[in-house]
Amino acid sequence: MTTRTNIGVSIRSASKRYGDMVALNAITLDVEPGEFVSLLGPSGSGKTTLLGILGGFVQPSSGSVWSGERDITYMPPHKRDIGIVFQSYALFPHMTVGENVAFPLRARRLPKAGWPAKVAEALAMVELSGYQDRRISQLSGGQRQRVALARAIVFEPRLILMDEPLSALDKQLRESMQLELRRLHKKLGATIIYVTHDQREALTMSDRVAILRKGNLVQIGTPSQLYDHPADSFVASFIGESTLLPVTRVDSNRVEFGTLTLRSARPLPVGEALLLALQTEKLLIDDGSRDASVNRIPCRVTEVVYQGESLKVFVKMADSTVISLRQPNHHAARMQIPAVGEQMMMILDPEDTIIVPKSNDPAASPSSH
Repeated sequence: MTTRTNIGVSIRSASKRYGDMVALNAITLDVEPGEFVSLLGPSGSGKTTLLGILGGFVQPSSGSVWSGERDITYMPPHKRDIGIVFQSYALFPHMTVGENVAFPLRARRLPKAGWPAKVAEALAMVELSGYQDRRISQLSGGQRQRVALARAIVFEPRLILMDEPLSALDKQLRESMQLELRRLHKKLGATIIYVTHDQREALTMSDRVAILRKGNLVQIGTPSQLYDHPADSFVASFIGESTLLPVTRVDSNRVEFGTLTLRSARPLPVGEALLLALQTEKLLIDDGSRDASVNRIPCRVTEVVYQGESLKVFVKMADSTVISLRQPNHHAARMQIPAVGEQMMMILDPEDTIIVPKSNDPAASPSSH
């Protein structure tokens, strides 16, 4: 199966209003052919509204949608050559697996003689060969999700839209299916736009991630760009596990943090409302092996929480702020952790010292998720 990937998709200044409520505010987004882009944000951020506009299920109040050089803004969904995987899978319980997968071929009135080969190929792509005659009621949640994927790709669409397709699965199966979707994406070369509220899922699967908040596109970039170079305090708090604390800019690479001066290896933003993003996994316990170039923050251990593969260490700083750092759960790392109540020194490398401007609260008040 070779999905056509010579045409990307572009959203140009798309807005959606419901009366005085703004669900989407002048979003512009270009997705390259064959790219996997996730729309990430909390409830009410506008990500499903944006997906609906792409799919033709929602008409924008202004702006346009383009597929390559074609304006498809007002084209109905069934003419857009788009495969869709819904959160609920939307499978027909009275049909067999094969009949479900063949449904898009029937709807598009493709020659019936070619259906069996296309259905078998699509099922093979999702590793369900031989399941054509099974009933939907006989399938597990993961298998149903694969059938929904097969149905979305069977007619070789230009674009595949996915609306939180893994949210109903348990954690272990969900993580397994994330890797399966990555594998399938590479095999198909398809353009995929994926909606999720799970930041780890977005980082795991995507070429780029678009972060939305209250109908606004806050930042778009590769997972590493978002994680290591957040645009503002909202992105820093939403991606990863961070504590945000106010700091004062001293010069282009130093800030005052209480009585401490911390150095950052990256140019600092200019402004009065600046925040230090202390990422849990980038804080280290000082074992005396690092030189004077690193930032050192004194603190006292208040609690150690066992979390299986890691230990979360809560510490209190001089101003009584409590933050946390994460230690891997192996003997050498456990031995570094002081006892509760003891003083210790945290290390923060200048390369990991992230200073962000405080995010502005967008004026939009979205009514949709």
